[in-house]
Amino acid sequence: VFQEMFKFECYFINGTEKMRLVDRHFYNRLQLAMFDSDVGHYVGFTPFGEKVARYWNSPQDFMERKRAEVDTVCRHNYKVITP
Repeated sequence: VFQEMFKFECYFINGTEKMRLVDRHFYNRLQLAMFDSDVGHYVGFTPFGEKVARYWNSPQDFMERKRAEVDTVCRHNYKVITP
């Protein structure tokens, strides 16, 4: 059995003053690559994950949308997530 998992996490510091989006990609419980909005690009954790990260980091329009997800996903859903 093979398993692929994507995990998106929003971290809120002082409400909406400081936000961080972390997008993790796993294959068979091994983390391949991760996007951190504080870093601003994908980072690979395995040889294959490094290739995938380079591929995902190359299109500028994709990376602009990815960097904006901290606002479109985290900030947009802050009131839904917090009581």
